[in-house]
Amino acid sequence: MNRIKYVFSPESEKYDGIRPINIYAMRFIYGLMASFLAFDVWSYIIGYDQVWDPDEAMNWSVWGAFSLFAVLGIFKTVRMIPVLLLEIVYKSIWLILVALPLYQNGELSDAATDGMLFPFALVILPILAVPWGYVFRTYFLAGR
Repeated sequence: MNRIKYVFSPESEKYDGIRPINIYAMRFIYGLMASFLAFDVWSYIIGYDQVWDPDEAMNWSVWGAFSLFAVLGIFKTVRMIPVLLLEIVYKSIWLILVALPLYQNGELSDAATDGMLFPFALVILPILAVPWGYVFRTYFLAGR
């Protein structure tokens, strides 16, 4: 019982008042990001045997950087929260700009979104994992 209580109560000393459940959830998200991105992205980058198109190279470079920051997030969980915030923002923007109009027109499908619908819909996971009180105190109210 004390173990369960600990997971849901703020841990003020080690993680700036963030509940351990949030720390574990964020580490889980970082682990998912690292594993799925690393497998797809780095195998593509390393195996690519042509001259890179600059736009395509930029896209793959960003995804590669995301995978590296996700690995770092497993160990520096609180410091890497901006990576999760960036993920939440870009996926939310994409869902609004791409998925919502398709849905409103009755055309939303995995084929219509080039297979991106499911990974982008998983934005709910980091939204649930992020300690929003800490984020507002640290990034929006700091220095006031």
